[in-house]
Amino acid sequence: MLTGLPETPQELMTWDWPQFQPFAQHLADVKINSQNVEQWLRDWSLLDECVDELYNRLEVAITVNTADKDAESRFNHFMDTIYPKMMASDQGLKLKLLESGLVPAGFAIPLRNYRAEAKLFNADNLPLLAEEQKLSNEYNQIISAMTVPWQGRELTISQLEAVYQNLERDTREQAWRLAAERQLADRQAINELWQKLLALRLKLAANSGLPDYRAFRWQQLLRFDYTPADCKSFHDAIEQVAVPAASRIYDRRRQQLGLQTLRPWDLNVDPLGRSPLQPFKDVRQLEEKVSNVFHQVHPELGAYFDIMIQENLLDLDNRKNKAPGGYCTGFNLVHRPFIFANVVGTHRDVQTMLHEGGHSFHVFETAGMSYFGQLSVPAEFAEVASMAMELLASPYLANDYGGFYTKEEAARAGIEQLEQIITFWPYMAVVDAFQHWVYENPPKAKNADQCDAEWGALWQRFMPGVDWSGLEDTILTGWHKKPHIHTSPFYYVEYGLAQLAAVQVWENALRDQTSAVARYRKALSLGGTETVPRLYQTAGAKLAFDADTLKKAISLLETKIQELGSNGNNL
Repeated sequence: MLTGLPETPQELMTWDWPQFQPFAQHLADVKINSQNVEQWLRDWSLLDECVDELYNRLEVAITVNTADKDAESRFNHFMDTIYPKMMASDQGLKLKLLESGLVPAGFAIPLRNYRAEAKLFNADNLPLLAEEQKLSNEYNQIISAMTVPWQGRELTISQLEAVYQNLERDTREQAWRLAAERQLADRQAINELWQKLLALRLKLAANSGLPDYRAFRWQQLLRFDYTPADCKSFHDAIEQVAVPAASRIYDRRRQQLGLQTLRPWDLNVDPLGRSPLQPFKDVRQLEEKVSNVFHQVHPELGAYFDIMIQENLLDLDNRKNKAPGGYCTGFNLVHRPFIFANVVGTHRDVQTMLHEGGHSFHVFETAGMSYFGQLSVPAEFAEVASMAMELLASPYLANDYGGFYTKEEAARAGIEQLEQIITFWPYMAVVDAFQHWVYENPPKAKNADQCDAEWGALWQRFMPGVDWSGLEDTILTGWHKKPHIHTSPFYYVEYGLAQLAAVQVWENALRDQTSAVARYRKALSLGGTETVPRLYQTAGAKLAFDADTLKKAISLLETKIQELGSNGNNL
């Protein structure tokens, strides 16, 4: 058994490759057999947990403050030194295990992953992968530095979003245009960064002997259960079923607002002229109420979230020089999650916390796994954990459960949530289809103007119902504002697939909430030891790309929207 590795995060943060290297060498020197392979695998897991947590903590440091040059330097040092050496070490250990023919209990799926990763490995790609991460950080720095003057204050773009709910149309239009102008100001910088990212990714694929970057990324993301053709079938299903449903939502909103045409600054305001929902006053109250909701879903889930509050595993407030978006990461040495968000006081913040809370529960539910390789949860199911939690928690948002709203406000929030699910699928199709086009047509995609044109064409295909006249540049550069395209290529269809599964889990919960939560937790506890279809099945859903499954889900959503409207004082 390995001894001497760091046991606390504080000690871990002081380590460099010379301290890790003897442990990696020891693992390489051991002759494994059926008697010692499980202990060897546990030792390897402990080393990987240390390095993985060090990476995650360094990444957290550069996202909570993108202007922290010391944090950036430490992260870059890790990527330049520890990362390539550890990747090379892991490659040797994977080959060692694969060549042994040994299959430790519960390790069949991780071994399948190792075969794919070992086949993809190329030493020439290690510095390129490190450089890709640095370029991704540059993108985050550009986005996080965007601020605008508003009523005597300097606001981030995220903070300005709260103004889009203002009942005065002129006010929200002014705020929306201000944000759009600020984002367009960095158009050239993002285009230049894009050319670097694209060239680097094409080189990654070429070095690996694969026909294109999509093939490289498919293998890197360990996608064994569906193909690019399946994604395109999903796009078609969305166009057939979700686009008309989203158009119905937009048209109903237009009529409720009494408008000739719906403009982009009309999408967040309450269509019946009510003041914006105010779910919480500050971050502390948000944490308290989210805890109450999770305790209602299941006491143990609530207890998990309370641990995160007590151990300062949340960074939620929005501020300048904080990376955009939200995420949950794992500190696997200490078996704890960490949630990062940018809350500004809206209902969307509540949904974000429920979403990231679902991810955090995955970390807690898999804490008992024997091996690090078993923690590699496929993204397609990791997003079910988060999206299903948004829906499983939805019955408890009212004050009666220690939540956020009156009964009428909870119904209003429910309608907003379900409508957003429907309108999300067409947007997801735009993002995913755009990336397929990029890596099917790299010579064209090198030209930012052609990227703009393709994004615009996809927008027309999937996003009717809103009048964007006079705002063509804002539409065309929409791909600039989607971080996944720049920092996590092809990671987006997972959200669409997982959302469809989440609705199926919710449908089960409408019949029996206790049973649905139990199945959900059981699926989470499997970690990465099953295939995607099997994980979905365990949770009470199926992996689907077809119009019929999507139509059934949308029918349920539209029915419940109507019911909530009837039950919430004719909302």
